[in-house]
Amino acid sequence: MQPTKPNGKDEPMTPNIETDARANLIGSAWMIGAMACFALEDALLKAAAVALPVWQILVLFGLGGALIFACVAMARGTRLLQPDVLSPAMKIRAVFEILGRLFYVLAITLTPLSSATVILQATPLVVVACAALLFGETVGWRRWSAILVGLIGVVIIIQPTGDSFTILSLLAVLGMLGFAGRDLASRVAPASLGTEVLGFYGFVSVIVAGFAYSFWEQAPIAPVPLLTSLHIAGAVGLGAIAYTSLMKAMRTGEVSAVTPFRYSRLLFGVALGVIFFGEDLDQTMWIGSGLIVASGLYILWRGRKV
Repeated sequence: MQPTKPNGKDEPMTPNIETDARANLIGSAWMIGAMACFALEDALLKAAAVALPVWQILVLFGLGGALIFACVAMARGTRLLQPDVLSPAMKIRAVFEILGRLFYVLAITLTPLSSATVILQATPLVVVACAALLFGETVGWRRWSAILVGLIGVVIIIQPTGDSFTILSLLAVLGMLGFAGRDLASRVAPASLGTEVLGFYGFVSVIVAGFAYSFWEQAPIAPVPLLTSLHIAGAVGLGAIAYTSLMKAMRTGEVSAVTPFRYSRLLFGVALGVIFFGEDLDQTMWIGSGLIVASGLYILWRGRKV
């Protein structure tokens, strides 16, 4: 039986295609804006590493982000200290957040920004693969094949058998795996914890990562020049804007229409690396990037058909 119009006449209603298309357009714009802010955040943190040790950057960045989300929670009347914060899923999430943030910040400060950004785009591939293995989600052979192709793209970028390979090349891979673990843990985190609570404890994990790495780096506290303080403040502000924009993107329009625009971060990251840090893009970078993005988009497309 077809639905009738509100006026009571027995006439079929047609879906509002224009409204759906507009929502998808707005959601896509939010997603692109979020990815641009994330890429700029990475670039500012990389710039701050010229004057400050990595551990100090992590601590300052984490303090700024935690303060912002604490203020948001206070404004919304949300309690940051809740029993669910100590749940097993949140503890696992914190561990992976620490690993992801630490290794990814090391990657963008010690290796080319463009390559670190590209490798980060493999995170959804790892999430899909681990969701199938850990949560029993259905992943057919086509999507498994796409995951394998995307991981081959990562291998091509880091070139483990090439003359230019160093242990630093694995930093972005470790950061990507950390973020994938964080995302998987977030799936089973208590539903009572809102985004402001997750954001607060995510940045607290960054502080912990900074202090933990200080024992390895063994660098003294450095004075913070004005320009560097602006870099870190800008990174904190852009990170908060990016996080908010991402939430808006995922709540506006269809997820399958909005999510593919996550890969715009690759374009922004590569462009910033080339323009501001003088990085070069070789053939292997282009091939690896193409494989990662193509496999990710295919998985999204297959997921929409299921």
